[in-house]
Amino acid sequence: MAQLVVRIDDLRDGMVEQLLHEHRREMHLYSPPESIHALESGQLKDSLVTFWGVWMGQELAGCGALKALSPDHGEVKSMRTARAHLRKGVGAEILRHILQEALVRSYTRVSLETGTNDTFLLARALYERFGFRECGPFGDYDHDPYSTFYAMELA
Repeated sequence: MAQLVVRIDDLRDGMVEQLLHEHRREMHLYSPPESIHALESGQLKDSLVTFWGVWMGQELAGCGALKALSPDHGEVKSMRTARAHLRKGVGAEILRHILQEALVRSYTRVSLETGTNDTFLLARALYERFGFRECGPFGDYDHDPYSTFYAMELA
């Protein structure tokens, strides 16, 4: 199996846009529009957001982003594994990379929002395995029955 390579992505690649479109489309299957917090491509190009693609050879295997909420707090955004690469460690690799970058930035806390539907069970298990714990809404989020909020304190 080819090695996973994580690299900053400028979102110009059609493969990345296709994966992000799939991500947003799937969110609409499980949540009403007002409860979907996936960033649009333009929002992922914001200076507060760093976006990475995960590559296996020439194939895009997944993606993820880190958004600065404050000088010491970041948010994990746009975590997605391509269907062809599910259960190959892609999610763990990008999450590990994002958390390492959060440490480099001297963040003391990293948070995220994900869905409550059973479709998100594996994602929630991944976050918990890495040390994230459920919390209340953070940043600009409000309580939402379609959202589960997580946070992790960094040493």
